[in-house]
Amino acid sequence: MAETKESNQSLPSLEELQHWTWVLGRAQQMMLENGLDAVKATPATPAFSALLDPTVAVRATAGFWADTMQLWQRFLDPVHAQPFEETPEQARDKRFKAPQWREEPLFDFLRQSYFVIADNMLKGVDAIEGVDEKQKEQIRFATKGFIDALSPSNFPATNPQVIERMVETKGESLLKGLQHMMSDLQKGQMTQTAEGAFELGRNLAMTPGKVVKRTPLYELIQYSPATEDVYATPLLIFPPWINRFYILDLTPEKSFIAWAVAQGLTVFVVSWKSADASMKDVMWDDYVERGQIDAIDTVRDLLGVEGVHTIGYCVAGTTLAATLAVLAARGEAEKVRSATFFTAQVDFSEAGELSVFVNDDQLAMIKSLGTEGFLDGRYMATTFNLLRGRDLIWNYVTNNYLMGQDYAPFDLLHWNSDVTNLPSAWHLSYLTDLYRDNKLVAGTLKIGETPIDLTTVKTPVYVQAGREDHIAPAPSVWKLTHYFQGPLKFVLAGSGHIAGVVNPPAAGKYQYWTNDAQVETLDDFVAGATETKGSWWPDWAKWIEAVDPGKVRAKAARVPGKGKLKPLEDAPGSYVRTR
Repeated sequence: MAETKESNQSLPSLEELQHWTWVLGRAQQMMLENGLDAVKATPATPAFSALLDPTVAVRATAGFWADTMQLWQRFLDPVHAQPFEETPEQARDKRFKAPQWREEPLFDFLRQSYFVIADNMLKGVDAIEGVDEKQKEQIRFATKGFIDALSPSNFPATNPQVIERMVETKGESLLKGLQHMMSDLQKGQMTQTAEGAFELGRNLAMTPGKVVKRTPLYELIQYSPATEDVYATPLLIFPPWINRFYILDLTPEKSFIAWAVAQGLTVFVVSWKSADASMKDVMWDDYVERGQIDAIDTVRDLLGVEGVHTIGYCVAGTTLAATLAVLAARGEAEKVRSATFFTAQVDFSEAGELSVFVNDDQLAMIKSLGTEGFLDGRYMATTFNLLRGRDLIWNYVTNNYLMGQDYAPFDLLHWNSDVTNLPSAWHLSYLTDLYRDNKLVAGTLKIGETPIDLTTVKTPVYVQAGREDHIAPAPSVWKLTHYFQGPLKFVLAGSGHIAGVVNPPAAGKYQYWTNDAQVETLDDFVAGATETKGSWWPDWAKWIEAVDPGKVRAKAARVPGKGKLKPLEDAPGSYVRTR
C-alpha cells in the first residue's frame, strides 16, 4: 500500500494534465497551419499548397476542441457526461491493456486524451484537399508515425506500469533499460529478442541437407529425402535476398522446408549471398540469369528432369515472374512445371505503405548510403520496422528501455534482426523501375536482350496473399491474376507477410479463403470465398500433386551428394552466416 501511495503522489496533477492537453492541442493546430511549409516551397510538389487552406485548419481545430470539451466533461463529471465510445481498434490496443489505464482516472484521462488527439489528427489529414492520393498517403503515414511516438505509453511519467516498475525496483529498472538502450545504440540496431537464444544448425535451420553448389551470388542447398518415394518433379525455392532463407526453416515445428520434404518432395533452396563491395555491379538481370535460371538448370541437370516446381517469396517472387516471362520468350517455358508466389507483387500501382519511401529525396539518400557498392541491411530493417512502428519499435522502447525487462526468446524476431546487405545498384533500380515507374507490367523491361511480357506466361500458378500483409498488400498481390494466362489458383491467407506464410498445419492457427469462380476483383473473390480453418499448406500440397503426381525412388541423385554434384558442406551453409 505504501508503494501505491508513493506511486500516486508522483503522478501529474490535474492542472498539469490540463496544461499538457492544451500543449498537444496547440501542437496539432500548428501542424495543420504551418507544418508543411517546407513541402509547399518545393517546386516539384505545388499541390501541397492546399495543405495550408485555412478553412481545413479551422474545421479540424473546431472538431478537436469539441472532442476535448467532451473529454473534460467525462473526467470532471463522469456520472452525467456522455461515456467515451472506443472503436474496436482502440479496445484491442495492446499498449493500454493493463487495467490501470481504465481503473485509475488520471491514466484513463490520458488514454482517452491520446485517442481524441490521434483521431483528430488523422481526420485533419483526410480533410486535406487539392492533394493527389499518393501525396496524401505519405502525409498519412508520417502522421501515424508521429501519433505512435506521441503515445503516453512511451513516456515514463505517463505510463502507470513504468511508474510502478520504477517503485518496485527502486529505480534499477531504469538503469537496466538504459543499459539496453546504450547497447543498441552501440551496435546501431534495436534488439528484439534474447541474444544467444538461437543458433543456426542448433535450433534453427536444422533440416538435414547439403550445399551442392556455390556461386558468387548464391549457394544451392539440397535436402535429404524423408520418404522412400518422392515426387518426380523437384521443388526449387527462391527466398527473398532482402532476408535470410531460414524464414522457411525456423524451428523444426515451424519449418516449411522440413514439412515439404516430409510430403515427399525433393527440395532445393537458394541461399543468397549478403552483398559486399564485390557485388557493386549486380543488377536484376543477374538475379534472373545467374540466379534463378542458373539454379533451375542446375537442378534439372542434376536430377535429369525436364522441369521443376518453383516458389518465389516476396521480391524473389517478383523476379520469378520475370524469369517465367524470359523462359517463355526463349521457348523454354517447360523448364518450370509450376510456379508458386508467396506474397509477391508484379503491378506496383497500389503497392502499399512501402511506396511512401519511394520519392526523389529517399532515392537520393539510398544512393548516398550505397557508395561502397552495397546497402547496409540495417537500413532495410529500419524501413520494415517503421511500417509497424507500434509493434516493432515502440513496444521495445516501453518494455525493454523504460521498464528494463529482459528480452524474450522468439525465433521469428531473431530472423527479423539477422539482416542482409543489398547490392545498392540493384536496390536503387528496383525501387525506381518497379515501385516508382511500374515498368514490369508496362512491358518496357528487358533481361539482356529478352523483353519481359508477363502475359506470355502460361505456367500453372499458385498465388498466396496475406490478408493483413503490410509489405505486399493483398489487393496488390491480387493484380498478379490479371497478367498470367495459364491455370491459376489464388489463396488468401489469414495474418500477414510472415505469419501468413509460415503457418504450419500442426499449429492450428489462422485460416485461408479459396474461390474457384472466375472473378475480376479481390472484393468479389472474398465475397464468394470459402473459409477453411488452419494452414493453407495442405491445400498447396494437393495442388502440387495435381500438377504432376508421378513418383520415383528416393535414391541416387535424389540424395544429396549421390549425384554429379558433390557436397561442399552441411546445410544451412556459409552464405547464411556471413554479414
